[in-house]
Amino acid sequence: MIATLPPRALIDPSLDLFEEIERLKHKLNAVILAHYYQEPDIQDVADYIGDSLGLSRQAAQTNADVIVFAGVHFMAETAKILSPQKQVLLPDLAAGCSLADNCPPDRFAEFIQAHPGHLVISYVNCSAAVKALSDIICTSANAASIVEQIPADQPIIFAPDRNLGRYVSQQTGRDMVLWQGTCIVHETFSERKLIGLKTRHPGAEVIAHPECEPQVLRHADFIGSTTALLNYAGKSTGEAFIVVTEAGILHQMQKAHPHKTFIPAPPQNNCACNECPFMRLNTLEKLYLCMRDRTPEITLDETIRQRALRPIERMLEMSPPVPGGG
Repeated sequence: MIATLPPRALIDPSLDLFEEIERLKHKLNAVILAHYYQEPDIQDVADYIGDSLGLSRQAAQTNADVIVFAGVHFMAETAKILSPQKQVLLPDLAAGCSLADNCPPDRFAEFIQAHPGHLVISYVNCSAAVKALSDIICTSANAASIVEQIPADQPIIFAPDRNLGRYVSQQTGRDMVLWQGTCIVHETFSERKLIGLKTRHPGAEVIAHPECEPQVLRHADFIGSTTALLNYAGKSTGEAFIVVTEAGILHQMQKAHPHKTFIPAPPQNNCACNECPFMRLNTLEKLYLCMRDRTPEITLDETIRQRALRPIERMLEMSPPVPGGG
């Protein structure tokens, strides 16, 4: 086995990475899109920070020649699906997603065949190949709205997140067939520890992402997508919030509302499990290297890309023109 050097060892230590990334942005006519779950340094150099729906819209609208996607693989794939003529770079190709990984397209195709006549709505947290098998894509921000636009007599398959699907079913009253996938971050939050945290911070509001388990969501004062959580923190008169989602969002919450207190919800174990290990594979050093070397690059089979494009376009057509995401 050939040993590979860590990214930091490949970079001149005298370089100011923030300045170099800014220089490369102008040289490449590049835009950096970053998810809220990225490390703070990456969020601070990004041109646009958002969650799945907002990032999808930016990828479709940008005039840049190069899209540098600081997120996970399915997000960069979505950018390529929407902007095939642009080069799409991802700092680390290993930045995957447990939801996408646990919904392989061959098994999902069999699942669809086992439920004939069902409309397939897939959460954006899935591979391009699974998107290509779907009728409509959704995010956590627009899932309920999209389901409500489907005729009441039309049976629905919802994939791959069972917790989001269950939440949408409760919100809409629709009985859907759910693929049994979960997010490794959102399923790890501890109800017992959350209750303890509420006891220590009795005035704090609990705000949670709908990918969380039902026993955690029942303690929430507000449930919404990451953008919705950020917006709620600003609109609420509350001064303290227990945030039950990936801890990366706290950086933007604290920047936007420095006078308020944001407390990350505790996971089951004494670990950093409230940080997505895939999101955190991207670092400022890897971001710089991918721009310098213009690799790793996202490429897609054109047949799959075209099939995946239509359900994403349907999502954008069915979504209200307001910022949001998954």
